[in-house]
Amino acid sequence: MFDRPWFASEQTCVLSPALMRPISFALCLLLSLPAWGADASLLSELDGLYAKRGEPGGEKAYEGALKTALDAAPEDYELVWRKARILQWQADGAANEKLKKVLGRQTWDWGDKAVKLNPARVEGHYYAAAGIGAYSQAVGVMKALGEGLEGKFNERLDKAIQLDPDYDRGAPLLAKGRYHYELPWPKRDLAKSASLYEKASAKHPQMLRAYYFLAETLLKDGKPEKAREAIQKVKQGSVAYDPAEGRRVKEWSKKVEADIEKELR
Repeated sequence: MFDRPWFASEQTCVLSPALMRPISFALCLLLSLPAWGADASLLSELDGLYAKRGEPGGEKAYEGALKTALDAAPEDYELVWRKARILQWQADGAANEKLKKVLGRQTWDWGDKAVKLNPARVEGHYYAAAGIGAYSQAVGVMKALGEGLEGKFNERLDKAIQLDPDYDRGAPLLAKGRYHYELPWPKRDLAKSASLYEKASAKHPQMLRAYYFLAETLLKDGKPEKAREAIQKVKQGSVAYDPAEGRRVKEWSKKVEADIEKELR
């Protein structure tokens, strides 16, 4: 699972196949955590596990490792935003609305916790906004608007964009574009939605989600030919930048492609 061992500041913990059982793995992580919080080598290993979240057992391995680290340092910013990140990933992929609502709320809460720990960093603001977005999708946009979530979402997302619009390959810009797409008429603005996706993809052409979202926006805007061009970039694009993310988007794109082709007949 690991390409190399990681080292703690005063203790060395080398992972071998015999130590990959959950208890030993958790102990190894705990010993690798300095008293003040997560060190760079531990964070690197956690990010390596996150990159493998789409593999069998990968998501569970990441969650277990992160839980052990958080148990030892529950107020460590680097660990807290990484907790929000995995919750956002799960909320994003949840097909069940009740589950999506719960995961969205948890993402929101962990994102806000990260903001309190370090308001100058982008991650907490972005994941809190993403959590509100997932929660709003689950309860329905009209109900979310009635609950006053639009202002809370934009407050967090606009701050993330201000701090770093290119975070995670333009993810804050994509979230803002999706906001303009999902709003009900007359607040919906498909032109703004498309322009934000195009801005993100121009700087991060490997990000398949930008083309996927763009295709949906163009289709809704009555431009199926251009939507087809965007969805082809998803089909032909590499997933090497983030295999789990890329595969997810490619799978989702199949329905959009079918809708586009139906419109073009």
